[in-house]
Amino acid sequence: MGELVRAEAGSVGRVVYGRVRPNEDLVTAIETICDEAGVLNGFIRGSLGSLTDACVDCGDGSETVVYGPAVEVVGLAGEVRTAAGGKPVAVLHGMIAGPDGRIGGGRFMRGKNLVCVTFELAIEEWLVAETPDNAAELRP
Repeated sequence: MGELVRAEAGSVGRVVYGRVRPNEDLVTAIETICDEAGVLNGFIRGSLGSLTDACVDCGDGSETVVYGPAVEVVGLAGEVRTAAGGKPVAVLHGMIAGPDGRIGGGRFMRGKNLVCVTFELAIEEWLVAETPDNAAELRP
């Protein structure tokens, strides 16, 4: 028997393009972009940029730190959801590659991923449908 999964009804809204400037934390900057644009929920759909140093949570309690300068973000996927207090919270996962060839991957740690030069991204807004059955349970 498969694990229960929740499906959410909704539709795509706007696409917000943002630029994160040098020395800004990637995670908190994305939250700020969403907050200022009024995006309550969204998905990262594209990105390009580098970090001065990078730190990711590997999911097993350990962290991988890759030192720069200019740690490339090879791939970035993420979701932004509005927390109980009304502020967006970003959860970002990706692959990183350092100038020495060291690579890593995992969840980007808040406050530990400062942008090097700039970081451009596209955020697709997700408009949650307001229906009684919005979160139907499914079996894979």
